[in-house]
Amino acid sequence: MLLDRIEARWIEAFKAVFERCGVASGEDVVILSESQSRPLNVQLSEIALDMLGAKICHVVVPTPRQTAPVSLRSTGAATVLNGQTVAVEALKSASFVADLTLEGLMHARELGEILKSGTRVQVVSNEHPDCLERLVPDLAMKDRVKAAVKRCREAKAMRVTSAAGSDLTVAMGGAVTAGVWGWTDRPGTLAHWPGGVVVSFPAEQSTNGVLVLAAGDVNLTFKTYMEKPIRLRIEDDFVTDITGEGRDFEQLTRYLEAWDDRNAYAVSHVGWGLNPKARYEALSMYDKAETNGTELRCFAGNFLFSTGANEFAGRFTEGHFDLPMLNCTIALDDDVVVAEGRVL
Repeated sequence: MLLDRIEARWIEAFKAVFERCGVASGEDVVILSESQSRPLNVQLSEIALDMLGAKICHVVVPTPRQTAPVSLRSTGAATVLNGQTVAVEALKSASFVADLTLEGLMHARELGEILKSGTRVQVVSNEHPDCLERLVPDLAMKDRVKAAVKRCREAKAMRVTSAAGSDLTVAMGGAVTAGVWGWTDRPGTLAHWPGGVVVSFPAEQSTNGVLVLAAGDVNLTFKTYMEKPIRLRIEDDFVTDITGEGRDFEQLTRYLEAWDDRNAYAVSHVGWGLNPKARYEALSMYDKAETNGTELRCFAGNFLFSTGANEFAGRFTEGHFDLPMLNCTIALDDDVVVAEGRVL
């Protein structure tokens, strides 16, 4: 268990990221948090932003009541702003928001309205600062991610294969692709730290095939490494059949069933990690309460497959899995970009 106290090196890490975001002296900045936010990260954000001369305002909202049939973890879809019109207006009036909510605003319903005002939003993922310190983004990450985004946007098809038996195809026409390199310095944009990932949200009826979650792959909702294979049949964007055995199979299928929502079985997004500093084994190094698993989404060469909401295909649900997979080969059209888990 790591001690939750202020460390000078953590202040330096937060300051470095906010500097990359272009936070300037005298700029109006809001630190958004909720009653269950990690106090240490809120304090580090305030100190770092104050060192940059920002005019800081805290917006703190109560963590919402639990309404889902199961526990929600690591969804990227904070609900803390639901019905909070005053808080939303405060965020829109600021030029920069440091988002310290538990889940982050990435998939929040209010995000579009906030970004349209020109506000740039930096999500500080709910990680222990020991993790964040290691993953302060380097400047080269931006070019690496932008190049991957460009290739995805130009591609007509993505194919994902593996020795474990995966063979998945994604029609990329109409897909919406986004990349995160760890900081945001343009008005009306959002980024998260840690960063280093490219993801595409496919259009309707575009994803088909078989995906085999092998031993060693990661389930970030449960923050576990899988021990036995699970085979997913995907037809026109929806998981139509799941086969497997053991704890991993039981947990995954029971969690999906609990939602009683077909959209929980849908494809949310696909992509791959690009961050050579992010570590696959990181889940073994932190207690579950200390990590949100963002690092595992970013480690270089993982195929990131996600189920649940895809607003670009008109599907909404709180049910969500992020499943970083090892040793996959990813091809865009006929061009291999990741070979057996190695970024080319």
